[in-house]
Amino acid sequence: MNRLVLRAQLVERGALRWTPAGLPALDLVLKHESEATEAGMPRKVSLEIRAVAVGEIAQPIAAAAVGTTAEFDGFLATRRNGRGIVYHVIAFTPSHPD
Repeated sequence: MNRLVLRAQLVERGALRWTPAGLPALDLVLKHESEATEAGMPRKVSLEIRAVAVGEIAQPIAAAAVGTTAEFDGFLATRRNGRGIVYHVIAFTPSHPD
């Protein structure tokens, strides 16, 4: 199974574009920071990951402000050039302040 759920901040968002198939697409950069336990010890975790949203999900993400924290659900795939990975976002749930 290839599924990744990540609570992250939207730190970069490209312009909404259209694929050759006529689907909306949006390039993103997401930033995650948390603490996890590894080998019984706490560890700070921080990462930035390139992501893409294609189809209906692209439009609500395009409307979200840069800096928005949300839960992103998707899968990982190889980038088109074969170097590195890209996170394909298929669901997006913005966090609401308490």
